Amino acid sequence: MTMEQAIITWIHLVSAAIWVGGSLFIGVVISPLLKTMSTSLEERLQFMIKVGRRFNKIAIPSLIVLIGTGIYNSITFLNKPDLLLSSSYGNFLIVKIILVVALILAYAVHVRIIRKDVEEKIISKQLSDNQIQKLRKKIIILGEVTIILSVAILFMAALLDAGV
Repeated sequence: MTMEQAIITWIHLVSAAIWVGGSLFIGVVISPLLKTMSTSLEERLQFMIKVGRRFNKIAIPSLIVLIGTGIYNSITFLNKPDLLLSSSYGNFLIVKIILVVALILAYAVHVRIIRKDVEEKIISKQLSDNQIQKLRKKIIILGEVTIILSVAILFMAALLDAGV
């Protein structure tokens, strides 16, 4: 392995740690802890939206770097479609690409649901309790889907690295 490849892999791993680690921390630590700190669903939702916006400042660049370094690492296989279809490495790479596309879609929907105007409606109490519950449920489901896809992508990366 060349020094260039080692640096690209390191950047890929650091970006994955930021993306997956941050997502897990928000979902597994902050969200449950918040339930014990505030009784108002509106306050909790506002706080989680603020945390999400703050996290996005490093998460989105990390995801972009992950995709870029992932493409760089896979270019040999991507340039030879026959290798993609005729090897286990290629098959795992196809699955990983599909999972990445699904992750991007789920994340885009997640971000789209909590637009600035929605946050303003929560703050100004323009949403009913029922609307807030539905919004919360959508955010939780999309957050869980994002985490599950991210962890599955990590598993695919481990399979690719192991040369399975």
